[in-house]
This record gives sequence, C-alpha cells and structure tokens, in this order.
Amino acid sequence: MHPIEVLERYWNHTSFRPLQEEIITSVLNHEDTFALLPTGGGKSVCFQIPALIQDGICIVISPLIALMKDQVNTLKAKGIKAIALTSGMSYKDLDTQLDNCIYGNYKFLYLSPERLQQTLVKERIQQMRVNLIAVDEAHCISQWGNDFRPAYKNISSLREMHPHVTCIALTASAKHDVIDDIVENLDFINPNIFKASFARPNIAYGVMHTDDKLFHLEHLLNRHAGSSIVYVRNRRATIDIHNYLTAKNFSSTFYHGGITNKEKQERLTQWINGQKRIMVATTAFGMGIDKANVRSVIHYNLPESLESYYQEAGRAGRDGKLAHAIILKQHIDEDRLRSQFLNTLPSVTFVKTVYNKLCNYFQISYGEGENTMHQLDFKSFCTHYKLSASITYNALILLDRNAIITLTQHFNFRTKIQFTTTNAVLFKYLETHKDLNLLVKVLLRTYGGIFDYETKVNLNLVVQKSKLSEAQVIAQLQRLEKNEVISLQMANTDSEITFLKPREDDITINPIAKIIEQQHMLTHNQIESVLRYIKNDSVCRSQQLLNYFGEKSTATCGQCSVCIAKASAGTTINTETIKLQILKLLETEALSSRQLLQKIQCSEQELIQQLSELIELKQITLTHANTYIPV
Repeated sequence: MHPIEVLERYWNHTSFRPLQEEIITSVLNHEDTFALLPTGGGKSVCFQIPALIQDGICIVISPLIALMKDQVNTLKAKGIKAIALTSGMSYKDLDTQLDNCIYGNYKFLYLSPERLQQTLVKERIQQMRVNLIAVDEAHCISQWGNDFRPAYKNISSLREMHPHVTCIALTASAKHDVIDDIVENLDFINPNIFKASFARPNIAYGVMHTDDKLFHLEHLLNRHAGSSIVYVRNRRATIDIHNYLTAKNFSSTFYHGGITNKEKQERLTQWINGQKRIMVATTAFGMGIDKANVRSVIHYNLPESLESYYQEAGRAGRDGKLAHAIILKQHIDEDRLRSQFLNTLPSVTFVKTVYNKLCNYFQISYGEGENTMHQLDFKSFCTHYKLSASITYNALILLDRNAIITLTQHFNFRTKIQFTTTNAVLFKYLETHKDLNLLVKVLLRTYGGIFDYETKVNLNLVVQKSKLSEAQVIAQLQRLEKNEVISLQMANTDSEITFLKPREDDITINPIAKIIEQQHMLTHNQIESVLRYIKNDSVCRSQQLLNYFGEKSTATCGQCSVCIAKASAGTTINTETIKLQILKLLETEALSSRQLLQKIQCSEQELIQQLSELIELKQITLTHANTYIPV
C-alpha cells in the first residue's frame, strides 16, 4: 500500500504536510532517519504510516505517559491495534500485554525508556517481529537537550536486540550539538536528517511590559477574537484567572494536572468544539492536541525555557492564518523566574537526603524495594521531615527523570468502604450508637453496592450530604471500623512512588551526581536565554527565536512587538485623530485610560501622551475617580 493511501484511509487527508512524505520514504527505504519537525508538524504520522505498511510491530519510546495514552487511544479509534505499557501495571498485566504484542497482531507498542531496564520486557521484545523503532522526544537522549533523561541511553540495547531494524528519531526542538548527540547515541549510520524551518511566519510574537497583567490580558482577548490559550504557572492561578475572565463575561474554562481525567476530557472537548473560547492552563495542557484555529497563546508568566515557549506558542495558528503569541511581563517577573527555577534547584547532597528519607518513610530495608509501589502524601512527608516543599518536589522530579523512582501525581483522596455485617446486625448496632445513624444512612443511600463489595467513597460528597465536618466523618468511620461494622481503607495521598532500584543510599545516587550538576547548569542557561529574549527590544522576535535554534535569518517578520514598535517610531502618528476620538468618547460618559484604550486602536504610550496633551490644553480633566471628562 502507498503512503498516501494509508493517509487517506486512516487520517482522511489527501496530502502530506511539509517533509512528512520524504521522511516516510526514508524509513520505508530502511535508512536511519532523524526528523526535526516543530510543534504541529505532524511527527507521529512519520513513523505510524511506515509501521502500518510493513509487517510486524513498531516499538515507540516516549517519556510522556499522557501522550502515549492519547496516541494509543487515537490509533484504537481508527481500528489499529496498539498498546501502551504505563506505570502501575501489575506483573500479570504486563506479561499478558507483551504476549499480545507477540501473538496478537498488534501494530504499535508504546513504552517509556525506563521499561527497557526490565528483564521481562527485554526478553519479550526479542521475540517480537519488530518492523521499526521510533524514538519520540529524542532530545531527551542528549545530555545537552531539554529534559535530558538518562534512561534514554537504554534505547541502544533495543537496537542491539534488533540490529537490522530501522530507527527513526523525532523531536520538535534540538540545536546542532543536540542533533549530533542523538545521532551518536542511537548508533545511526549515514542517517537521513530532515529539519523543517523553525520559522512560523503567521505568528506575531510579542512581549508586553506591564504592571497590570489582568487588564492587559482582558485587553488582548478583546483585541484578538477567537480561540485562545492562557498559560499560567500554577494550579491556583488557573482557577483565579478563569474566575476573573468569567466575571468579565468571557467564555472560559481551566485545566491542570490535579483535575480528574473525566474533567480533563470534558473541558478539552468544550474548548476544541468551541463551546469554551479560552483555556486557562498550566503547561500540562497542549501536548498532542491539534486544534487548528487557536488565534492567541498568552503567557501570563514567563516560560522556563525558549524550547518550551516555542512549543507552547506554536499551538497558535496551525491553520496558517495570522495568530498572536504574547508574553506578559511585570517588572518583578525576572526575580520570580530565578526564584522558582534557580533558587529551588536541589544539591546532590539534598537529593541524597530526600532519597534516604523516602526509603525510611516507607520502611525500605537496605538492598530491598526494587519495583515496589507506595502511596505518598507529599505534604505530610515534607512536614514529617521538615523539608522545603519546593526543593523537595524538584528532588523527586530529578529522581524520576534519572530513573531512580517513578513519580506519578494523581491527587486523589482515596477511601474504600464495605459493610461487613448483615442488615439485622447493623441496625441492632445503631440502636446503641445513635450518633452514627446519620453517617450510615448517607453511605447506604449514596452507594448501593456497599454491602457487597469494597466501594470507592467520595468523602467530600459524604461530608456535604451529612452536614458533618470532615474530621467528624473520619472519626465516625474509624469507630465503625474498630467495631468491625465496616472494612475501611483510607489513603490521603497525592502521589504514587515506584522504586526502580534497590535501596543502596549514596551508592544509588552517586552515579547520577554529575548528571544532576549538568542539568542544573542547563537550567541556568535556559533561564538566562528567556530573560535575554524578553529584554531584547531591538531585534525582531522571530529572528531571536530562529537564532536560538541555530537557524540564521536576515529578514524581519514585520509583525512582532519589536518590528511594530520600530515601524511606529519611523512614521508620523496621526495624533490629532487619537485626540478627536478621545474627545468624542468623553462627550457621552466619563472614562478611565483603560476604558479608552479598549475603544481606541493605539498603543498605551500613545494614548497616555495624547491624554497628557489634552489636559495641558485644558480640554479634559482628571476626576477623583481617575476618569477623564471634558472641561
């Protein structure tokens, strides 16, 4: 079958995006292939189509569990058999899934690089008829790449198992030294290297310096109609800004890693279908999501790297029409960025301390603990050992990234209850424990099968229905358990930890010490690159981004905030028109400078200058309410 026929059959497209067909042809010719396609360039099609054309199964290495699940679900919806080996899978399920890959005519096996350390996984992969090895987010293999993950080095063992199988590496962002590193680490021989330009000529990049971000956010959303993403730094901010926009009559929803999967899907669907115009989100949102008509991407906080900013901004304008990517910058943001990402970098000594205390917390003996899973209440852990939450969290991330542990954040208060008595015994018990009547009635009326099996109980719902406090509900449940009326499992957890190596304290951490220090240096360089970008108001912003990724450009974009400012400086502004508009608007009502800015098409500086001149000419005056009126 020809690639274009596969594209039409499964994707309903009649033509490829730039470079896709050339990359697919290279893979089908059994040549090692490197593909650098900026975000939105359609990387997955480049390995999925060759895998579908050839007999056998394609092994896809990816560090992003959410993206793996999304791609597997998408393939299944097309009638293509695919499996993802995600964390938390039991040995029995893992065994079954790997057998399915050998005997079940599956076309895709998605797994994390850490999985390649498992003996069972390696043994079964050797038995598979592998037609292609696809390495997604390939920059993770390079020590100089964004989000370096040492476990990516395990991919070389996959190539040793199947030395004659073609390999394709894909990434959306990599500099020249990172590309060389990827090619070397994956043992490519005369690879075909395809690099799409990082230029996005339809995106107008901007940096807006302001001390009132909420006002300018509102102003930008009014000025640039259409679908939008507003990126913020933390979960609380998604809710606060969503509430602010809703109060201003914007159609908004929010998304962060702490909401349930059902909520994520509902909100994503609302936004994609246009039922909600604005998505306020942390950077957890957007990976693998292809919505063509996003007209603006606004960063309410400074991004942590230009690599991540380019990918997030690149979610705008995928339909090729004009779109805007704007960073809102406050004068204190520089200190905040350094404080959040540089001042909270854990030293190697601190990482060792956290690892040691984590093992003690779960009572793991020396030499034990490998592949054991534990529920972690992060806040309680930090409180117990008097640890800084921000630095401790970063230490856990480093341990995860360096394949010492797997950290899964699910933010779930999980309670399971089952009544272990008969109805008759229960009601006799309640005759002498009347204060428990209300709670028991709420449980029985809310959860129908609670007598027959362990039932997941939403404590918040029980609190709400019983009008009891959370502490009262928990105390009463514990009494019921003590009196053998119910079986009770309570896990106040927000994370799940899987230990990937046996406990050996310093010996476990020493091999990654240099890597940790190198990652810290990379973080420093990335932060400084962001700060240089937002401060540089003299070079075209598109040029700055292209130069950062090693792509030289002499042409300016003509539409970024720098280019527009230069064009404005080189032309005579029709100041009289602005003055006349101000006076006309003030004839009917008193207006503030913010309200005037929303009604007049000019910059904030231009407006303030004309307001000052009109006051000097005694044509308008400023009231005590900070509004302007005619004299």
